Amino acid sequence: MRASLLALAASIALASGAGAYAQKNYGPGASDTEIKLGQTVAYSGPGSAYAMVGRMSVAYFKMLNETRGGIHGRKINLLSVDDAYSPPKTVEGTRKLVESDQVLAMVNSMGTAAQTSVQKYLNAKQVPQVFFYASSPGLHDAKATPWTVPFSFAYDIEGSIYGKYLAESRPQARIGVLYQNDDVGKSYMRGFRKALGDKQRNIVKEVSQEMSDPTVDSQILQLQASGADVLVAFTSNKAQAQAIRKVAAIGWKPFYIVPYVSSSITGVLAPAGLDNAVGLVSSYWFKTPSDSTWTQDKAMQEYLAFFKKYLPNDDPGDTTSVYTYMGAQLTALVLERCGDNLTRENFLKQVQGLKDVELGMLLPGMKINFSADDYYPIRQARLAQFDGKSWKPMTELITIER
Repeated sequence: MRASLLALAASIALASGAGAYAQKNYGPGASDTEIKLGQTVAYSGPGSAYAMVGRMSVAYFKMLNETRGGIHGRKINLLSVDDAYSPPKTVEGTRKLVESDQVLAMVNSMGTAAQTSVQKYLNAKQVPQVFFYASSPGLHDAKATPWTVPFSFAYDIEGSIYGKYLAESRPQARIGVLYQNDDVGKSYMRGFRKALGDKQRNIVKEVSQEMSDPTVDSQILQLQASGADVLVAFTSNKAQAQAIRKVAAIGWKPFYIVPYVSSSITGVLAPAGLDNAVGLVSSYWFKTPSDSTWTQDKAMQEYLAFFKKYLPNDDPGDTTSVYTYMGAQLTALVLERCGDNLTRENFLKQVQGLKDVELGMLLPGMKINFSADDYYPIRQARLAQFDGKSWKPMTELITIER
């Protein structure tokens, strides 16, 4: 099943006809004319580099409303709220969306701490908390919190990919690690160490970083002094840009790995200085506009056309843009499959039933899978290296089994 714009539109049309004769069953946020959804995003505050999450989601549903009349004849009303990357504000905004605005589901939100802060509440209320962009082992626990379903490249899985690569391709490396001292950084580290196996002994220095730290200059100097020739930095975007600048300023030339959330050219690399970012290594599991491989690709052309019309002031090459585009597609696909049974229970059931979904912007061969007992949809990625202008592939798919 290809969920490109055209295929998605076609399947919506077919399902709309098939579902027209089914008995309508509405829960909160649904009616004959509208489907109301909620979202919390850091439009301001320390996580504002991820504001594209909100802009993309709003734009995608606007496109569906304008070009297809919504889904099954119902306009999608996405209420996107700024939580300033502050969990208390996430809680406040989420409660209002659920209790006052009566949304059908919370979709395509962001932030590990933010989503964790409302996880118990949404599960107690049995409100779907789905396809958000955050990860920690606790957010992927299908048994304990079945209403919480992330669409994320789990941090521990991504960390495992880097660990597996270094163990196999750089077995003599001297590894220095900078990590964010919270659930995000610790999740990366957990997977990284596990995949390194007996090569964990190659880690010569680990240094943590607090979100409140004004800079990471001292941490970078400590890591350089350790003699590390590989630097792995599991940090926030702001700290990552600082680290890239500092590494360049002191003339250090390690093999430098950054997580894919920090691989945004506009959000991280440009602020750090593109020349400073040359040689960085990261992972990717979807097509990017900067890679000429996809110039003639149909899904890429559809994505760029959408971007030009609905987000003309944003950068389609921002990795956050591609990622959130696919998350919005998944949300639309679930609503399509719900037909006229628009209850929270059926919404979750359709999420759990997504099998072998081939979104157009995924790398060839990759599929999205969910089930009632498995909320880890992405387990493969390639590594790529930044050449000063774009990310260039450097490996084939690396797979991590559960």
